[in-house]
Formats: sequence, C-alpha cells, structure tokens
Amino acid sequence: MLTRELIQAAVDLKSEVVLVPEWGGEVTVIVMDGRARDAFQVAMQAGDKSVSYFQASLLVAAVVGDDAKPLFTADDIDWLRNKSSAALTRVGRVAERINGFGVAAVEEAEKNSEAATSGSSGSA
Repeated sequence: MLTRELIQAAVDLKSEVVLVPEWGGEVTVIVMDGRARDAFQVAMQAGDKSVSYFQASLLVAAVVGDDAKPLFTADDIDWLRNKSSAALTRVGRVAERINGFGVAAVEEAEKNSEAATSGSSGSA
C-alpha cells in the first residue's frame, strides 16, 4: 500500500523529447503539475478561443528547457502564434497526449478503463 512519503517521492511528472525540424532541434514536453494545469485552464477560459492561442498556451505550460524550467512565459504567446503551424501542432499534440487532453487521450483512458473493469468477471 502506498504511503504519503512514497507518493511524495514518486517521480510522476514524465517528459518527452519532441523533434521540431522547423525550429532546427528538439524541445522537452512535460506532464503539467496541478498548478500549471490550473493556470492553463484559467488561460483557456479567459483567453482567445483560436487553435493557435490554445497551442501556444499549451507550449507555455508544457515545454521546458534543459534546466527543467519553463522555456516560455505568457508574454511569449503572441510571437509563438506566428511560428509554423506544423511545429505548434507537432509539439501541441504531444503535450495534449501526455497531459490527457483531446479526443485521443479520452479514448485511451476509456479503453484502459474498460480493460480494467473487464478483468473481474462479476458472474456467479
């Protein structure tokens, strides 16, 4: 059984490196912690509803540098929106997937839920 200490010590904020040829290199996308996700959701409720705003805001929340600190700030959203839509989409899709956003993440969660419940027969 998990203890408070084990949960505190767990490294649960995974990351994934994404090649972005349009930018000439790679970026690291992370699973947001609870506070970053809260800030992202507040920004989505209050801000522009366009795809480019969503993607740029997602990159602000989920892309980090080599020092594991955010690579971008909210002040970077406007110029990020002017970058390649292919690059924004590529990085954004990874951020969506590893953070549980979007249709694919919901479908995966449902599939995992069905597999877990089908493991117990419940028949007499």
